[in-house]
Amino acid sequence: MTLFTLLAASNPVTEIAEQFGVDWWKFLSQCISFSIVAFVLHKFAYQPILQVLEERRKKIAEGLANAEEIKKQLAAAQQQAAEFLSKANADAQRVIDDAKSAAKSLQERESQRAVMEAEQIINKAREATTREHAKMLADLKREVARLVIDTTAKVTGKVLSDADQRRLSEEAAKELAA
Repeated sequence: MTLFTLLAASNPVTEIAEQFGVDWWKFLSQCISFSIVAFVLHKFAYQPILQVLEERRKKIAEGLANAEEIKKQLAAAQQQAAEFLSKANADAQRVIDDAKSAAKSLQERESQRAVMEAEQIINKAREATTREHAKMLADLKREVARLVIDTTAKVTGKVLSDADQRRLSEEAAKELAA
C-alpha cells in the first residue's frame, strides 16, 4: 500500500500518468510479464545462442591456428623438397662427372691400346717385309748365281764342276751385296 500512497500523493509524475490514462496495476502486471518473458528468453534462447556463437568463434580460431600450422608445415615441406632436389642435383652432377672422367680414362686406355696394337702391327709388317726382302734377296742371289753358272757354262762351252759352281755363286753374291 505504500505504493498506492506514493502514487496517490500529488506529484508531477502522478498527474502526468493520470492525464495519459496509466493504470498502475496493469502497468505493474505488464512489467512483471515482461520480466518473466525476458528471463525465459535470456535463459533458454539468448544463452544458447551465445554458447553457439562462442563455440563457432573457438572453431574459427582453431581453424585459423590449424591453417597457420599447415602453412608452416607446407613451408617446411617445400624447403625439404628444395634441399632434396638440390642434393639430388648435386649427386646427379657428381655421377655425370664420374662417368665423364671414367669415359675419358677409358678412351685414353683404349687409345693407348690401339696405338700399341698399331705399333705391333707395324712392327710385324716391318718384320714380314724384312723377311720377304731377305727371302727375295736369297732367291735373287740363287737365280743370279744360276744364271751366271748357266751363262758361264754356255760361254765357255764346258760343264762346270761343283767347286766352280760354288765359287761363281759366291762371287755373284758378293757382287750383288756390294
